[in-house]
Order: sequence, then structure tokens, then C-alpha cells
Amino acid sequence: DVEEKLTERQREVLLREQMAAIQRQLGEGEGNSAEIAELSEKIGAAGMPQEVEAQARKELHRLERMPEAAAEHGMVRTYLDWLVELPWKRLEERESDSAAAREILDADHYGLEKIKRRIVEYLAVRKLAPQGKAPILCFAGPPGVGKTSLGQSIARAMGRPFVRVSLGGVHDEAEIRGHRRTYIGALPGNIIQAIRKAGSRDCVMMLDEIDKLGRGVQGDPSAAMLEVLDPEQNGTFRDNYLGVPFDLSRVVFIATANMLETVPSPLRDRMEIISLPGYTEEEKLNIARRYLVRRQLEANGVTADQVSVGDAVLADIIRYYTREAGVRNLEREIGKTIRHAAVRIAEGTTNQVTITPDDLHEVLGGRIFENEVAQ
Repeated sequence: DVEEKLTERQREVLLREQMAAIQRQLGEGEGNSAEIAELSEKIGAAGMPQEVEAQARKELHRLERMPEAAAEHGMVRTYLDWLVELPWKRLEERESDSAAAREILDADHYGLEKIKRRIVEYLAVRKLAPQGKAPILCFAGPPGVGKTSLGQSIARAMGRPFVRVSLGGVHDEAEIRGHRRTYIGALPGNIIQAIRKAGSRDCVMMLDEIDKLGRGVQGDPSAAMLEVLDPEQNGTFRDNYLGVPFDLSRVVFIATANMLETVPSPLRDRMEIISLPGYTEEEKLNIARRYLVRRQLEANGVTADQVSVGDAVLADIIRYYTREAGVRNLEREIGKTIRHAAVRIAEGTTNQVTITPDDLHEVLGGRIFENEVAQ
């Protein structure tokens, strides 16, 4: 029995040595060991929590013993790549400047005092209590009032990376939580993918159209969002692909919705709802004057010296050609008038065009809306 065991062991050692020699001849062995060493170094430098690092080392040991031709080799390698590229390290506290943040918000958006005040409050609280939990805000309002662009301004005001996750039409729970690694082509969910893209746990994540989440045979994604948006639970969010907890407590989540009625009440309960009502005529005029005209001039390749759009023209477009809560159609109509002037400049018939209220009938057609007087 002893002789048989020794013979078997010697045969195994001989085969391993032969395999190593063949790999050296093919130039595979050295590359594999270099790859393992590189991954080991990355795992050490990633700043993972103890539990996550233990899992990564275990998978690395599996990869080391696995031949490159094995079907699982690519899966394990991809998994380790995801682990080392996620931002695990403890974050350094940024100095928050409430006054500078207020200036950026004022420069980017007209009005919206309630939202600006809430962001300044958050920055002040973060300065006094650095380990506090990030807020979960939900901007609810009609289309075109600036919900999505407000998220970008907030990220700029806070000096954080900005990522956007579109939830419209998502009806698979795995889109949020990720697929298990047993499936071919499995990937983490949209939340973890967005964190990797941002490169920081200290980011602003815009969850766009949260009221458009669907429900299908693959599960209920709105139920999967409960853990993401619960400040008491999201410190240990577990993605099905990663299989280890990831801390989302420092992410500033901003959700947007057109209607709150379609958002399930448990999900609504976890968010601080901030309503964005429609703009008044005066507010629309200020927004058009400050932002929309300039943006459309740049988009159509002309300058303010070449095309002039006065307040009387903007007021007429607002009053007689658009009737909406937001300013999306207003920007479209302003674009039409500027393009009409751009054609004349491009043809060389004139160098400067001043658009007047009388020109609107030719450019935009007859008035769509008329002011009615109560009898």
C-alpha cells in the first residue's frame, strides 16, 4: 500500500513538473504568475474591508490553480477585476463651502429656493457631523422643470462626481441587484456599475424616472430599490454578483418622478419628497433670458451680436405659443426663431438680425393660444 501511494505521488509530481515545463516552453506559465502577482498587489492596494479581501484572496487562489483553458477562468478573472476596481477605501472628508455651493446653484438655476436651501443645509450638517448619512431626495414635478439638470448642479456645488441611472422601463430585479455569477455573462446591477463609473462612493447618483419602474416575471425592481434607498440598510448593500456587502451610505441619491402616485408607498416613505411646481410667466421669462437664449445661440452657431431676441419676443412666445409647466417647448420655439435668423446670416443677406414680435407669425405661424377674458 505504501509503495503504491509513493508511486502515485511521484507520478503526480512528475506530471506537474512536465506541465510547468510545457507552459514555460509556450510562454504561458510566466504570464499567468505575473497576472496573479499583479492581481494580488491590486487586492492589497484596494483598501477592501476584511470580509471582502478574504473573499478576493480565496477567488485569487482558485484562479491560480485553474488552467487558463478552463471555462471558469474568465468568469473568476472578471469577478476579481470588478472587486479591485470598485472604490472601497475610506474616504477623506472634503471641506464643504456652503456659500460657494449657493453661488453655483444660483448661477445654474433660477428660483427653486426650497431645493437650494435643502442642499446648503445638508452641506452645513456634513461640516458639523462628518459621519452623518447622506440624504435621499426625490424631485417630483411635471416634465421640463429642470429635475435632471438640477442633479448635475448639485454635484457641481458639492464638488462630487455625478452619475445618472435611468430607471424608466426597468422591469427586472437583477438590473438593480445584479445577476448571480452562475449565469453566463453575469454582471453587477446598475447601482454598482454606476459606482464603478463614478470612481468614488462619495458621489451624487441621479435615479431618473423612478416612477417608471415596471414589474415583470423577473421580480419587482421597486422592491429591490428599498435596500438601496434605506439609510439604515444601504451601508451593507449586497449585490448578487459581488456576493459581499458594499457601503452606499455616503452616496447622495437624488430620484426624479413625474407622478408620485405610481411610486410604491414603502419606497416613497424612504425618500424626502421635494415638489417642483410649474413656472410662472415671469419665471419663464427670466429663465429664457438667462439660459435658454444663450444655449440656443451656441447650438445654432450664432452670437448675441448677430441675433437679438428681446424680452417682448420671449413674452409673446411664452404667452401665445407655449402652455406648459416647464420650459422644454419654450426652448424649442426659441430655437426655431434663432434658426430662422441664422439662415439669413448664412445666406449673406444680412450680418445682424433683430427678431421682433411681428416676425413670430412668419416663423412660428399663427398664435396657438389666446388670452380669454372672463365675462
